[in-house]
Amino acid sequence: MRRIGNHPTRQFSEVAKTGALLAAIVLHNLIYPLSTGGGVGPLIFYAVYASIFVAGTWALTADARWRVAALGSGVAVFAAGVVNSYAGSSGVALAVYLTSIAYHAVMIVVLVRYTFTARTVMTEVILAATSLYLVLGSIFAAVFGLVLWLEPGAFIASSGAEVQWQQLLYYSYVTLTTLGYGDIVPVGFYAQAFAAFEAIIGTLYTVILLSRLVGLHASSQQVT
Repeated sequence: MRRIGNHPTRQFSEVAKTGALLAAIVLHNLIYPLSTGGGVGPLIFYAVYASIFVAGTWALTADARWRVAALGSGVAVFAAGVVNSYAGSSGVALAVYLTSIAYHAVMIVVLVRYTFTARTVMTEVILAATSLYLVLGSIFAAVFGLVLWLEPGAFIASSGAEVQWQQLLYYSYVTLTTLGYGDIVPVGFYAQAFAAFEAIIGTLYTVILLSRLVGLHASSQQVT
């Protein structure tokens, strides 16, 4: 992992990269309803989705292996998502979930390395850590989609409507933050297991990250 120095220009560059990644992830989480419509909506959504982690990986690591993995999984998720939007089938839906999980996994590894190998608390580290938290929420949406594909009816909505993957993204963030509105409920065993696991991950991540950042800050204060 490439470490940066204290030069103001280089630090600003890292802040710009991590800030842009965070902004792109937030944008993705706001425009996902486009995937439910017709016309060019799904094409726009999947173009944005399939480029975010590719660009983020190339910006945050020089490791060719992770860059290639991000590019390959990004192309795969774009192709699967577009086909599923315009000519959906059960098999294509499965491909969307599997490629999404792989795509997210690459970004998670890159962000974990970037965040937890830092030796000082800097703005770019905080931005990367925030991005990682949001990526954890979206990967669980793909995991929940896979669970629902394997076990239809594993999630039910209080309205009685069929649960789609778009609702699972919303449900995932509600679970990660332990809000638990109750409008979508996991009723299958695997659905409940992964929902509980996500809630635990969300809590532990916050605790571990805060402990890490406080420890780094205290160490830097002692040095100075």
